[in-house]
Amino acid sequence: MVYVLLADGFEEIEALTPVDILRRGGVEVTTVGITGRTVMGSHGIAVTADATPDEIADEFRMVIFPGGLPGSDHLNASPVTDRLLAAAERCGAHVAAICAAPYLLGRRGLLSGLAATSYPAEKFRSQLLGARVSDERVVTDGRFTTAQGMGVSAEFALRLLSILRGEETARSVGEAALITK
Repeated sequence: MVYVLLADGFEEIEALTPVDILRRGGVEVTTVGITGRTVMGSHGIAVTADATPDEIADEFRMVIFPGGLPGSDHLNASPVTDRLLAAAERCGAHVAAICAAPYLLGRRGLLSGLAATSYPAEKFRSQLLGARVSDERVVTDGRFTTAQGMGVSAEFALRLLSILRGEETARSVGEAALITK
């Protein structure tokens, strides 16, 4: 199971591209609305989440934090984020964050000693505490994958699919969707 956390103000493309790509690759994905069942994206697109936090288990393969503002700030302030990050540590799950969202990992010291990226503004990069900040579009180091922003959402999603289902599945899905990796 993969969880994609949605909070009011999330970046729609950064959240829904991984949902779509992972499902095309045969991965079970559940969107989780931490601010309610209906979650409003940063560009006014309402999305109905598959579940609320009280409906999900603490055993999963991956948790994804999309960026967007104020969505990332809502994720950062939510006890659901801390609950799932602790659960990810316990069960060895992969953690992924894109655009502004890697800052919530950095602030918690989870990227210390790891290579990581985020939206390339100092406001976000300065919050990647202890990380080796990279200019790469998508970075995977250990159990953590971070990415720069909306424009790399498909690349980010394919990297996550590769982690979960292998490079061949990611290549096949990418080719069928006409995505250049």
